[in-house]
Amino acid sequence: MEKLIVEGGHPLKGKIHISGAKNSAVALIPAAILSDHVVTIDHLPNISDVHTLALLLEDIGAKVTKQGSRMNIDPRNIIPMPLPNGRVKQLRASYYMMGAMLGKFRKAAIGLPGGCNLGPRPIDQHIKGFEALGARVSNEQGMLYLRADKLRGARIYLDVVSVGATINIMLAAVRAEGRTIIENAAKEPEIIDVATLLTSMGAKIKGVGTNVIRIDGVKTLRSCSHSIIPDRIEAGTYTIAAAAMGEEVLIDNVIPDHLESLLAKLREMGVQMEVGDDQLFIRSSPDLQSIDIKTLVYPGFATDLQQPITALLTKAKGTSIVTDTIYHSRFKHIDELKRMGADVKVEGSSAIIYGKTPLEGTKVKATDLRAGAALVIAGLMGKGITQITGVEHIDRGYENLEEKLISLGAKIWREPLTEEEQADLKTS
Repeated sequence: MEKLIVEGGHPLKGKIHISGAKNSAVALIPAAILSDHVVTIDHLPNISDVHTLALLLEDIGAKVTKQGSRMNIDPRNIIPMPLPNGRVKQLRASYYMMGAMLGKFRKAAIGLPGGCNLGPRPIDQHIKGFEALGARVSNEQGMLYLRADKLRGARIYLDVVSVGATINIMLAAVRAEGRTIIENAAKEPEIIDVATLLTSMGAKIKGVGTNVIRIDGVKTLRSCSHSIIPDRIEAGTYTIAAAAMGEEVLIDNVIPDHLESLLAKLREMGVQMEVGDDQLFIRSSPDLQSIDIKTLVYPGFATDLQQPITALLTKAKGTSIVTDTIYHSRFKHIDELKRMGADVKVEGSSAIIYGKTPLEGTKVKATDLRAGAALVIAGLMGKGITQITGVEHIDRGYENLEEKLISLGAKIWREPLTEEEQADLKTS
């Protein structure tokens, strides 16, 4: 086990390249098993969630080969065997195996998904969709069993806008008989990315990017190659870090339209930036102003950027209010920021940040992926040394985090945890 050490106070300058989208990758890899031939996915991020999903596919008989950021998935020898807890518990997106296995084999058995602990995140909308397509769903000894004699297209209205449910139903429906219509569908770019892969495989999908998606089922899906979109959350995280500590930072391989809600709020704060076709240029912005933020489904402000920008807001003059309407309990990083000297309090689903408050390096713990990113940004801003445990959460979603920050001039490295620190983590 390791900890991340950040020496704060060093300005950031230079160029950083954004990796492929984590939230696309974790759906694209399961989607590949729907094909009857080899599928190639390029520009995959080198993160633990991708490695875990590759191992899951190998567990059920797929042949997975990886060269750099390219993964070849041969699903022809897959056996629809149960996937119990274990690897499944390591990431929440393992639930995409349900839709893919159900679509391909008309059955699936999978342990309940894991991932970051962000409070209740039910999969009832996923199950509602599977049942509408003709599947029988049962919970037996902690595993979900999905069984269908055949899948038939259906009209499915999602009670809440859900990225996971939209993708999972889409995976199950592409090889169903007839037309499926998903209403109140999510519009995230990652959904478009998955639909692009499926369409390249021969699926018939229309309406992605709108709130109504229409899918006409096909019997077979072919081989294809697909290049993943840039990670808008990674891009947003480094943009926030550049706003906090940057002199001149060029962020390359981005789709600015995917970040418009963040960029609008950073402009409101007074962050100096130039926006190109596939690049962002952030200049030193010393006089940041407080803002109010409310997370919303895309194209609103992303909940995954709520925690990183909360760290930045400790540097802004005045009182900021950040309200998370997606995950109401996504404020576990607040106590850690307070350890560093932040003047922050949580009221219901909102965090109230009183700035400016200088941060001091100390020992903190990342409780989930984006909380880890927030603490790294806080560490870059803070005076002295910040030690961050829970690094495994950060590794789930950020490729080569230290190397990218070091290339900009940050002082950041890893050290093994002492026996005492490991014991403290087990009891905390």
